[in-house]
Amino acid sequence: MEYAANTADQNLALKINAGIEELASHDRFAHASPDMVEAIVEGIGQFTAGEWAPLNRKGDLEGAVLANGTVTLPEGFAAAYRAYVEQGWNAIAGDAEFGGQGLPFSLAANVMENLGTANMAFGLLPILTVGSIESISHHGSAAQKALFLEKLISGEWSGTMNLTEPQAGSDVGALRTTATPIADGEHAGKYRIKGTKIFITWGEHDLSGNIVHLVLARTPGAPTGSRGISLFLVPKYHVGADGTLGGRNDLRCVSLEHKLGIMASPTCVMSFGDDDECIGDLIGHENEGLKAMFTMMNSARINVGSQGVQIAERALQQASHYARERIQSVRAGSPGKEPVAIVEHPDVRRMLLRMRALTEGARALLYYTAGMVDRGALGIEGALARADCLVPLIKAWGTDVGCEVASLGVQIHGGMGFIEETGAAQYYRDARIAPIYEGTNGIQAADLVTRKLGYESGAVLTALLADAARDGTAYPELVALTQDCIEIAEWMSTTASLDDKLAGSVPFCTMCAVAVAGGQLARQVTALAGEDTPQSRAKSVVTDYFARHIASEARGLKASATAGAELLYALDAAALAG
Repeated sequence: MEYAANTADQNLALKINAGIEELASHDRFAHASPDMVEAIVEGIGQFTAGEWAPLNRKGDLEGAVLANGTVTLPEGFAAAYRAYVEQGWNAIAGDAEFGGQGLPFSLAANVMENLGTANMAFGLLPILTVGSIESISHHGSAAQKALFLEKLISGEWSGTMNLTEPQAGSDVGALRTTATPIADGEHAGKYRIKGTKIFITWGEHDLSGNIVHLVLARTPGAPTGSRGISLFLVPKYHVGADGTLGGRNDLRCVSLEHKLGIMASPTCVMSFGDDDECIGDLIGHENEGLKAMFTMMNSARINVGSQGVQIAERALQQASHYARERIQSVRAGSPGKEPVAIVEHPDVRRMLLRMRALTEGARALLYYTAGMVDRGALGIEGALARADCLVPLIKAWGTDVGCEVASLGVQIHGGMGFIEETGAAQYYRDARIAPIYEGTNGIQAADLVTRKLGYESGAVLTALLADAARDGTAYPELVALTQDCIEIAEWMSTTASLDDKLAGSVPFCTMCAVAVAGGQLARQVTALAGEDTPQSRAKSVVTDYFARHIASEARGLKASATAGAELLYALDAAALAG
């Protein structure tokens, strides 16, 4: 099956949910004219379909390979990445001072969506680079910006984030990697880095000229826990004061993880300072590493939420194609006796419509979030706080959507979906990592109820939900869901214990995400009202299904969201796990 970017729905989401035309009315984003937006959406769609999508299956079958300390990708990846860099796609939202195009993050999100839909594993490479750019831009010194930003923004160099250690997992405060100050010599003022990091996405590869690792470590005498963590810039190759590359730094990939999916994305175990000569440069101030890293994490979490949309779109396209082509059985109740394409059977239609509603709902939420990030960058009052509230929704629910839609895609293929040759299984395998990395979805939900819920004493989240209710006025199920969410938020803010809030956090996060996504779909329907086009007719049906089925199901989570933690602790640990 040939892949084609869903540019029609992307353009609609950019216009209605991100509000790209309103963004372009501000001087900072004045270049995001309708012609420019259309050219970018069409251009990246064609590029990814032609250059990256054909490598998706090859990457899954052959994967990344580590030999003699060097990681190589299958044939074709280097040329495809080079074309990506040369055409300027990595620089869409980069600072113009360092060679970027200075366009809205919403357009960069569109680039990322198309890259990942074409090839999710490959699309992780620019996601990590964008995060590195964010951290250095916000917290780096003038010298660090001058040396690294231009090459990272162009994509000539790539970036990583190095948080996780074998003994620490998601508890970043338990890390043991050390950073010792260097008092004299050519590296005076820098630090010797020593430690091991695991699960480092694209930590070693042969596609970019240098890899800029952002590494969390502890300086001597630093406070225990997360308060004593600092962030360091550790390049694969040393960079001279004039920007030229020097010798290899003392770091290496010691192994690649053997994974369920995303085979073409090298997930590395990285060792720093085996010979005590790994040199790193402090970003920001000592003991403020998490602050700098979370600048990177917010961007990454939105882009991982996008991965849910990406894998859902790809699985939907494949399942739709198969359903139209696969002839099997007479349709129930039909007077004829000829078998029909399975797309004619009610349950297959149910699955396809559900896949489409979830995918388009998640896309609408993605671009709404991206638009709020852009408004926050413009300094528009309230936008940054709203964007912060939206991040856990798109990351958690968006990636859950990816898993569900990919699973339904396998189901539509029937037994052939369980056979690797059809390719449907790859999307299911690839999708499963997204709810785990960049903070598990449970961590996202905990962030929502312990931090974001408290913004302005709950007013930020309540206003977001009230707007969703207003946008979804024509859909009673959406209005009722938003009211449920507001009631739960009030209970969590005034009555629930911390354990109670955390016990109900995941269903509450899902409910809020569905409510806001539904409101954004309703906005699309309103915008298309009066048109009699295939897009307007389909959007009306998809949104109606979303409200009647997905929003109604989400309302059923209220009991779980408010059940409290008592039952979770009715058994002691030994009895529960025994």
